[in-house]
Amino acid sequence: MKKYNHLFFDLDHTIWDFETNAKEAMCQSFRENNLFNKGIPDYELFYEKYSEHNHRLWDRYSKGFIKQDELKWKRIWLALLDFKIADEHLAKKMSGEFLSILPQQKKVFPYTYEILNYLKNKKYRLHLITNGFNEIQYNKLRNADLTDFFEEVITSEVSGSLKPDKEIFSFALKKTNASVEESIMIGDNIEADIKGAQNFGMDTIFVNHIHMDASNITPTFEIRHLKELENIF
Repeated sequence: MKKYNHLFFDLDHTIWDFETNAKEAMCQSFRENNLFNKGIPDYELFYEKYSEHNHRLWDRYSKGFIKQDELKWKRIWLALLDFKIADEHLAKKMSGEFLSILPQQKKVFPYTYEILNYLKNKKYRLHLITNGFNEIQYNKLRNADLTDFFEEVITSEVSGSLKPDKEIFSFALKKTNASVEESIMIGDNIEADIKGAQNFGMDTIFVNHIHMDASNITPTFEIRHLKELENIF
């Protein structure tokens, strides 16, 4: 009898190529608002600044220091300020555009559809645990033709907690009627996915797409390409 029955995937950066999709979505808003003529000559530099602020504000959001709405627009506002554009209205406009465009993007990591079909055909029960916003994550799944692969989608918004908190993993097991012994977390984020699941007592698969040094953790398994899941399941 197979040990695992319930496979809990992360979405962004694990199967849905967040970085590629986000960069394209932000570029569309950048162009539509003609930021070249507002004093930002280099989109790559703007996106780099945005990413820095986004990472820092997500950390503050995950620790409960700021609210969701503040995160959404302030990451763009701070990036604009780096170029001496103090325009809160523009930041909020771009935030709305970005969050509208982002879920329409469809780029997934290589072998995503093949591995999900493989696992479904082997009768594994697939679910998602994601820190993303509820409506946005569902739209991503629908537009990328991923919806039918997953039985349950557990978002931080619905569960009331964020990975790596134990509460979101507990919520996920109750929602799916799964035991921790038959469950495994599959994700790319060392803190949120791997350490979070380990602290809850769940086995883990570290999806190391970017070949980072993960010597400070010991996941149950580590892969560098989704096809390698076939060696585990």
